[in-house]
Amino acid sequence: MLYTIRHVTLFRYSHPVRESVMEVRMQPRSETGQRLLSFSLTTEPRSQVFSYEDPMGNTVHHFDVLKDHGDLRIEAQAQVEMATPPRAPDSLPPESWAALSPERLESDVYDMLRPHGHLQPTVALRQFLDAHGIARTGDPLSTLLTLKKTIHDAFDYAPGVTDVDTPIDEVLAHGNGVCQDFSQVMIAAARHLGIPARYVSGYLFHRKEVDDRPAPDATHAWVEAFVPYHGWIGFDPTNNTLARDRHVRVAVGRDYSDVPPTRGTFKGVAESELSYSVSVQLASSPQRLR
Repeated sequence: MLYTIRHVTLFRYSHPVRESVMEVRMQPRSETGQRLLSFSLTTEPRSQVFSYEDPMGNTVHHFDVLKDHGDLRIEAQAQVEMATPPRAPDSLPPESWAALSPERLESDVYDMLRPHGHLQPTVALRQFLDAHGIARTGDPLSTLLTLKKTIHDAFDYAPGVTDVDTPIDEVLAHGNGVCQDFSQVMIAAARHLGIPARYVSGYLFHRKEVDDRPAPDATHAWVEAFVPYHGWIGFDPTNNTLARDRHVRVAVGRDYSDVPPTRGTFKGVAESELSYSVSVQLASSPQRLR
């Protein structure tokens, strides 16, 4: 599968600002069945864009806009080739739990087992798991598949009722949210059960007959959990599916705070308004990015 992705972000300021400093995580990763063919990032006002790789292996672009400006527009374009990954089994031997013992995990995997930020094993989370009969039984993979479906069925998709700082307890209390919220609930639950899990930001090629959420013009988030004998496997609780060749990975981290698409500051006294548009389209052959 070959995809062309266009992601436009627009910041509007109530009064002109200056010295905007911005970090951007929008470049798809190139690894494990996903190959980045081309990528471009442009800004208006124009700026010189630099990049580096963070400790998680994500590409981070950064730039400064020194002159006064009332708007800041960021446009990312990418072409990505996706291979169909092998299908995971439905279950593992029960003794596979032993492979998740902390002393047997590599340090980078162990880091995804520890609570972080909002993703804590709260009383509300434990009550949710108890109410749905989710515990450390059977094997890790079947437990994750059950957890994915449970979260999908238990929560309504409702844009606008949460934000990036909403604690998982509010999501659990109100029973609604968006892909970011569902993913963070699943990550906190998996870690509580002793399964390393991490947050993935990216894009979803939307198929109307399969995906009822999120909207086709949105970024997406899902979960990768470390499964014994198989490594990292993607789970999409928003759509109750595994992440396969329609899920384009941009960045991975402990939670959303590690991988926001944009993060920055500016000088000036102004309110800012953020809007964005995303398109993910199938392509028959590589195209020249403008």
